[in-house]
Amino acid sequence: MMINAPKLLWKTERKKDIFEICDLRIKTAGPQNCKTNELLKWLATKMQLNGKNNKKSLLRFTTAGSVDDGKSTLIGRLLYDSKSIFEDQMEHIVQSGKRLGREELDLSLLTDGLRAEREQGITIDVAYRYFATPARKFIIADTPGHIQYTRNMVTGASTVDLAVILVDARKGVLEQTVRHTYIATLLDIRHVIFCINKMDMVNFSEEVFLNIRTDIEKLAGKLQIEDTHYIPVSAKYGDNVVTHSENMKWYNGKTFLSLIETIEIRKHKNTVNARFPVQTIIRPNTSEYHDYRAYAGRVAGGSFKPGDAVTVLPSMLKSKIKGISVFGKSLAEAHTGDSVSISLEDQIDISRGNMLASPDELPVMSQDITLMVCWFNEKPLKVGGRYLIRMNTNEAGCIIRAVNYRMNINTLEQDFENISINMNDIANITIRASKPVFFDPYKKNNITGSMIFIDEGTNETMAAGMVTG
Repeated sequence: MMINAPKLLWKTERKKDIFEICDLRIKTAGPQNCKTNELLKWLATKMQLNGKNNKKSLLRFTTAGSVDDGKSTLIGRLLYDSKSIFEDQMEHIVQSGKRLGREELDLSLLTDGLRAEREQGITIDVAYRYFATPARKFIIADTPGHIQYTRNMVTGASTVDLAVILVDARKGVLEQTVRHTYIATLLDIRHVIFCINKMDMVNFSEEVFLNIRTDIEKLAGKLQIEDTHYIPVSAKYGDNVVTHSENMKWYNGKTFLSLIETIEIRKHKNTVNARFPVQTIIRPNTSEYHDYRAYAGRVAGGSFKPGDAVTVLPSMLKSKIKGISVFGKSLAEAHTGDSVSISLEDQIDISRGNMLASPDELPVMSQDITLMVCWFNEKPLKVGGRYLIRMNTNEAGCIIRAVNYRMNINTLEQDFENISINMNDIANITIRASKPVFFDPYKKNNITGSMIFIDEGTNETMAAGMVTG
């Protein structure tokens, strides 16, 4: 039976039991020499002394790349080698592989759960997986590689901190590699790991790896990616996934698991300008809270504390924060990502869709917006077409005034002539909202700078948009 304690990993190596606790490896000749109670007791003491491990950080990352680059296999191998799957899951993928006529163990079946995915051997929808190591907790979004499922990739990557882009060592940089790298930068993902996969099929050649790395570095430089990493891997056989490869001793960098455990994510998004979109009004109307009125929502940027001056948008009325609470408990301060209720000193008409902001750092308020869109729907974009836009808790109608240009993914150039926008196209457009709306540039605040377009007749999601300025 698999041992999968939160701080204890187990694996077999040369018929010896190896317990890996943080950075300590205790080797024993056999189970009879290992006193588990003493080991766990030592572990508990170790964790009490090391306070930073008592609260693990969470890393959200997505896998992307072209078709058959091995995205699902990499995640399957990562879960398998880190002992993060159970026996019944293992048995399930073994039996599924046999039914599909696979001769070898297919670890991609761990994430490809749809019948169509398993039959075709491709990823269609976004698959989310969760696991943890002694260093970190992870949420993985395994996204599809086919061009017709680009919208799924955008959806899966919209909330992550890190993108893992796979490249087939036999094929090098392809159109989808460029497309997904560009989308990662468009979504303001500032950390990217490029895994050059299937190194076993090019005889683990260092020259092949370096040539592909040079091509990717040119792409990353053109897109101005802040932080890039390059790892040669064989997801199928586990080379440089969890442990270092004996076949690529020329590579002295970190393994994939070691890198995602230790990579430092720059959490400087949405931390400056105070933003609080109002979701609902809390008005108990009870004898105990007869005059109580508060506004519930999630802080979308900066921080708020009692006594702070705020401006209510769109009315532009001003007040001060009387108190901040959550589940009846008063807070001294609320930060980005906190779901709280805020009460004000003045009685102001505030409803869902309004926003509280610092008077000194107000968002842009306008009816005219220029933004980048990823078109999701089979129906093409129509200049002059009317759509519903949703920005946080705010809604408004809009009309597409113009398509300024369409991105040519092959060349990463702006196409001003062919501006017909179909499913999975990326374009820069200008819209006019039916009322003044308030927003920030997406690079400044990912939450208040994003929106979705909805067909008012069918309620279908048509596109995702990122405000450019």
